[in-house]
Formats: sequence, C-alpha cells, structure tokens
Amino acid sequence: MNLRSSWVAETGQTREDTRLTQTGVTTLTNPVQVRSGVLPGSYEGLHRLAGFWTYGSSAMTATVSEGRAVIQGEISQGVYPVTLPTSETITFAPGDAQYGRIDLLVVKVYDNLYDSSNRNEVKIEIIQGIPGQTPQAPAVPPRSLPLYEVTVPAGVSAGNGGIPWNSALKDLRTPVVSLGGILPVEGPVLPGAYPGQYQDAGGALQRWDGGAWVSYPSVLGGIVPNSASTTPASYTGQYRDSADGRLQRWNGSVWVPVVPGPYFVDNGDYGDTTSTTYTPTLQARATNPLALSFVAPPSKAIVVSFGCRMKSTSPDHYAFMALKLTQGSTVVNDLDDEYATLAASKHLISASTTRRLSGLTPGATYTLTAYFRVVADTPALKAGFDNTFIKVDPLP
Repeated sequence: MNLRSSWVAETGQTREDTRLTQTGVTTLTNPVQVRSGVLPGSYEGLHRLAGFWTYGSSAMTATVSEGRAVIQGEISQGVYPVTLPTSETITFAPGDAQYGRIDLLVVKVYDNLYDSSNRNEVKIEIIQGIPGQTPQAPAVPPRSLPLYEVTVPAGVSAGNGGIPWNSALKDLRTPVVSLGGILPVEGPVLPGAYPGQYQDAGGALQRWDGGAWVSYPSVLGGIVPNSASTTPASYTGQYRDSADGRLQRWNGSVWVPVVPGPYFVDNGDYGDTTSTTYTPTLQARATNPLALSFVAPPSKAIVVSFGCRMKSTSPDHYAFMALKLTQGSTVVNDLDDEYATLAASKHLISASTTRRLSGLTPGATYTLTAYFRVVADTPALKAGFDNTFIKVDPLP
C-alpha cells in the first residue's frame, strides 16, 4: 500500500515517511508536491527575503547569510527542510584564462537512498560552469535549491582584484510560505496551486482564480488603483484609475474613459464667404473645414457649444454659422437656421450657441462639421468669421 503516515506505526517510520507527510512551511504546486524556496523575513522587517542573501566578502570569496528553506525532491521523495543557523563563506575557483563562466550557487541535499553518494547531508555548494564565449549557467542538480548565478570573468583571481561582486550576482531565490499564507512575490511569478490562493505582487494583493492572478480590487468589484493600472482586466464593466488619473471602464476589448471628452477644436484664421447657401469652406482660410469627431457616451446625450467672432459687410444682413452632425456618411442632424449662431453687424462681434443632442448610439463615433453662409440680396455682400470653435461635453 502506497499510503504514508507519520507517528502512527510503533516502528518502521522512515525518513521518507516523515518528509512526505509534512504540512508545515509549504507553498503547494500540486496535491502532493510543494515549491522549493526560502522562507521570507528579515531583521526588523526591513526586507521581504533575507534568508541566504549572498554578498562578496573578499576577492574570490562570498558570504551566504543565515536562512531557512525547503527543497522538494521527486514526488515520492517528499520535501527536505533545511536551516543555515549562521552565515557561511564559500570560495570560487579562479577564472578561465580565455573565457568567462557562470557558476551556480545552490543548497544541495545528499540522500544516499536516491543518489548513491554514501552521504546523507545538506551542503552549500558551487556548481562550476563551463567557460565559453557565451557561457551558460549549469543545470540545477536534483534535490537542490538554486540561490545565485555568479559570473566569473576570464582571468580573475585573488591576486588581480577578483570577482566584481556588484555586477556578478544574479539572485535566483524565491520565497515560500506556510499553507494558506500570502506569498510575497520575488523573482518569477509562478502559477497558483488552487483557486483562492493569494500573493503580494509588488504592492498589489492578488488572488488565483484558477487560470490567472487577479488583483484584489478586481475580485471585489472595486476600482483598480493607479498603482496597479497595468494589471489586465478581469471582466467587462471593471473600472480602474488610469495612469493619467482618469477613471476608465473595460468594455471587453479595451479600457475606455468612463466619461469621454470633453472634445474641442478651433481655428483662429479669419475667413469669409459670399455664399447664400451653407458651405464648409471659408475663403482666405488655410484649413477647411472645421470639424470635430467624438464618441457618444453611455447617456446617449451631449451638450454642443459653437461660435466665433462674426460680421457682415452690411448691418442689414446676417452671417450664419451652423453645424451638421454625421455618423460616417449618414446625416444624423442636418443644418438648421433655427439652431445657428448668427449676427448682423459691420464689426466683428462674439456670438455662440449651446444646445443638447440626444438619442445617440453609445460608443459610436460622430462628426460635427461647421457650415457658413450670408443672407444677402446683393452678390457683393460677404460674411466674415474669425476664432471659430466647436466644443462637445458628454452628459453623464
């Protein structure tokens, strides 16, 4: 029978039985195995992961700080708990004469039952890499916990300066916590073991939903904070505070502003027209027409303001500015004198109009285009326009 237990049989409990039935400091990867890693914590709570921290202490020697860890063997071997109660120094071999190499610093378990080493102990060891033009780190041996990759340049030794420790160390440590504990993420982000597992990912609390790590505000239905604005959306209708401080909503494909706009366009060039029918083109103006596109809000309604400084060459005739609303090639709201901005003056005067447009399709893009004309009975009369503008405010 393969079922194992601890502290049941009067005799015959093996080391393997004990390791397989431990339920203490473990972060699960499946129903039987756990993640190999270092227990988090530091003196005075200053750092997330201080165990087995390594630093250069002389030219070719490094110091490995005290710490606790677990190392998972094969599925039938169980997990090995290890402790380094005081720091330990290790010495690296001199560099190759021609090429650099990458050594691997590990905590290695020797278990004669599986490796025929005639040893039953745990050691901090250096797995020396092979020198080369593009050196690679050696493979991690069985029942070993990788701590650091150490780059050893060509020719270095104790007599010529040694290993450049500030740039040579690549931290490979990953943390583990007790079953149900919140895992502080250091190093690679690994998949969860069960829905409902939590981790602290750089200040954002996340929950494993069975397929991905989901930020905690998303699980609650709350607003994802600015500090986690790069977190992927979880569902249509989710809200977030974007990096530029605007509230956004996930529409199923992209993040869009909750309240789009406001939208604005203007033209400061003076232009005029002799046309008695509406035209989008003003003579002497470099850019025509004046047009503004906008996205209709969920309320289906907007407030439109438009105007300019305007005049006619006769105080008895009127200058008109009106707007046409289109969606693609479809005219939604045509030109209408009743809603135009108008003035009759030989001198430029400021005039504007504000109106509400409703019944729009939420999320659809519309365009407002300015048109101009003069009411005249003499062809020589003109209407002049300057500082023209269109502004759209979506209604909530």
